[in-house]
Amino acid sequence: MQAFLYNSQTAEYVLDMPAGRPAKQPRTPFGERIALARDHVGLTQQQLAEKIGTIQRVISSWEREPVALRADHLSALADVLGVSTDFLLGRQDVKNHGGPAGKIRQVFERVSKLPRHQQNKVAEFVEAFVNQQVNGQKKAA
Repeated sequence: MQAFLYNSQTAEYVLDMPAGRPAKQPRTPFGERIALARDHVGLTQQQLAEKIGTIQRVISSWEREPVALRADHLSALADVLGVSTDFLLGRQDVKNHGGPAGKIRQVFERVSKLPRHQQNKVAEFVEAFVNQQVNGQKKAA
């Protein structure tokens, strides 16, 4: 057997290394949607667990095993992850069937596909603009 020399002072740490042990089983479709939404908002399983009041092992189980979540857990997941319960359940989003979408809806649908930090910038701008308009109308009245 050949020995390998390891020098901890010159070893590099790779930031893109996956954390934890590799999974023994693939994610369920429901688990894929949780993981996708969790990654989109930049949360680890541990951070998500803390936000909804459970432990990391439960989140891991939800992502890897077929589960039947209680309504309060499903709702909490959707709220923390910023998605709809329909998304988590794999249902098509409910669309407004009353005709074509208005221009503002189309713009906000495009904004919702931007990265979270850019969405926040748009929201800050729109909120400031709306507040300015509302305050201007109050002063005029």
